[in-house]
Amino acid sequence: MKILMINKFLYPNGGSETYMFELGKQLERMGHEVQYFGMEHEGRCVGNRVDAYTGSMDFHGGSKLAKLTYPLKTIYSSEARQKLRLVLDDFRPDVIHLNNFNYQLTPSILLEADKWRKESGHACRILYTAHDYQLVCPNHMCCRMDGQVCEDCLGGKLTSCIRNKCIHGSAAKSAIGFAEAAFWRWKKVYKKLDAIVCCSEFMKKKLDSDPILREKTVAMHNFISTKKAPAVEKQNYVLYFGRFAKEKGIETFLKACKALPDIPFVAAGSGPLEGELAGIPNLKNVGFQSGKALEKLIVEARFSVYPSEWYENCPFSVMESLMYGTPVLGADIGGIPELIDAGVNGELFESGNADALTEKIRALWDDHTQLDAYARACGTTRFDTVEEYAEKLMPLYQG
Repeated sequence: MKILMINKFLYPNGGSETYMFELGKQLERMGHEVQYFGMEHEGRCVGNRVDAYTGSMDFHGGSKLAKLTYPLKTIYSSEARQKLRLVLDDFRPDVIHLNNFNYQLTPSILLEADKWRKESGHACRILYTAHDYQLVCPNHMCCRMDGQVCEDCLGGKLTSCIRNKCIHGSAAKSAIGFAEAAFWRWKKVYKKLDAIVCCSEFMKKKLDSDPILREKTVAMHNFISTKKAPAVEKQNYVLYFGRFAKEKGIETFLKACKALPDIPFVAAGSGPLEGELAGIPNLKNVGFQSGKALEKLIVEARFSVYPSEWYENCPFSVMESLMYGTPVLGADIGGIPELIDAGVNGELFESGNADALTEKIRALWDDHTQLDAYARACGTTRFDTVEEYAEKLMPLYQG
């Protein structure tokens, strides 16, 4: 089977790229042929046979002239259609697997993919893995700039994006986001998708608010490659690892740290609110960690805290902590409750409620017997491997 993976970034940039690269490698191990399409970039590490890619679009840099043309290019890209057609004519894929494509590649590539399969007469399935809520929310997070969860656009009232300045707090950028979403909703472009893979039941429910998407969605939790860590003696600290940002609940977490001065906390990560971690005596900020260093921090923690305040989809941090034998105290929001077996391998608390988080941390910290039971239960926690995940994709690929 020939599979064309599409993503705006073709270099390591975040979770969606990790997903695509790992899945692509597994599909090749299974004997399938995989090629990639997206933006050109000096860090690009995958590609296609005809070397056709779109020009890089840097919304945070670039020339003044380039920035003037971005508003139109984020809605429709003739370049993306032309370059994609070169790949399609050469590769003739059996499956086109879309990942993140809005704004840089634009949904115009869906028009070209559908046009190509009709003109060529080649049977080709078009799938999309939803890594966020872009298809139903212009700012892709269902969350306003002030951190408030928002579902206004899910009902089709897209003007809320402008009124609330949902995109970077800018009325102009929010207007562009509104125009992009409204135009493609009017064109009903997403009807051309054959299947939409949602990484949580929660996400599926939100996408199902659109009747065009409802019959196409399938819930499949992400795969994880983390292996069981060896048994080690737990150390005396509670761990937060992730981005230091408002939507991640870092402010709520810091309130709990200050309210529990006798409990040692460790924070590993980086982000815009990093400065707020300073000056808290019982909190040690070790900065961004990865690889063996991060693994050691997770494995040795008494438990980890995941205090997110936006509609998380299928957070890898929660899965990783559980697979490493460390119980998770997670916010009861988005797809988080689907990953934690509350009362078995961790617990939940009301998202955004600092008092509830403080109370839960105190109770867990003081109850070694309960924590030990949770840690043992983590040993039986199961998530799909990439091999299992790829096998589950096959029926969707084959139609």
